[in-house]
Amino acid sequence: MDITLTGGTGLIGSAVLRSLLDHGHVVTALVRSDRAAATVEASGAIAVRGDLLDGAWLAEELAGAHGVIHTASPGDATSADVDRAVAEAAVSALTGSGKRYLHTSGVWIRGSGEDITETSRLNPPGIVAWRAEIEQLVLGTEGLNGIVIEPGIVYGLGRGLPNVLMDGPRNAKGALTLIGDGSQHWVTVHVDDLAELYVLALERGRPGERYIGASGVNPTVRELGLTLSTDEEGGAGVVAEAVAATRKRLGGPLAGALLLDQQATGAKAKAELGWDPIGPTLVEELRDGSYAAG
Repeated sequence: MDITLTGGTGLIGSAVLRSLLDHGHVVTALVRSDRAAATVEASGAIAVRGDLLDGAWLAEELAGAHGVIHTASPGDATSADVDRAVAEAAVSALTGSGKRYLHTSGVWIRGSGEDITETSRLNPPGIVAWRAEIEQLVLGTEGLNGIVIEPGIVYGLGRGLPNVLMDGPRNAKGALTLIGDGSQHWVTVHVDDLAELYVLALERGRPGERYIGASGVNPTVRELGLTLSTDEEGGAGVVAEAVAATRKRLGGPLAGALLLDQQATGAKAKAELGWDPIGPTLVEELRDGSYAAG
């Protein structure tokens, strides 16, 4: 199929691009700069430059595809505007066509929970509170073949949110400062496994469904911190941080999300789509993989 992809140079999008090509799809990546165009073309995609906030241009680009995957996220104050613009363009261009539209969310939208599934209530922290309305547009528009993917904390290639923990301050003895007391669990997924989920959802997913991207390994922040900061003799270690101090250091919105205590298995995607995450765990990546190499 000819697939149009947003965010093709990001952590998630670049992996999705590779996976789509590996599965024999043709990829057109929508980019904003010559540098991004060169990057996606070097990966084997067709680059088209434009502005995702230009609704008329975007709808025209999406209409020509057999399917659309949206992974772009500026990660700043414009994120909601970009998400809304792409979702609205998809509604305009794809409704009634039968063409599939995959929209990226995140498991943070569920809030804290010991066994989070696609039927768990939405309870988003402030940093992603805007997502729910946009996703309802994707899933609730009659005639739109929309699917929402909810990744956990995505890791791999030395990139992503694990670096927030890695780059935390250390005390005079070298102990790493945790995010809060470190007792909270993080839902995690290797970026290459997540990319395979996108392709499976594109090819096999049911319209109107959500799929949580979770490997089923949910380490505590303390476990991750000890992996980063304990030597062979058991030295250094970690120190807890008061929630107020974490909020001041990281900013309230990001801290509120990273302090969520979440666990999920990704059982629905595994059962319905045949998804089989096989990548190294985040602990393994921190200890022996791309983050350790950095």
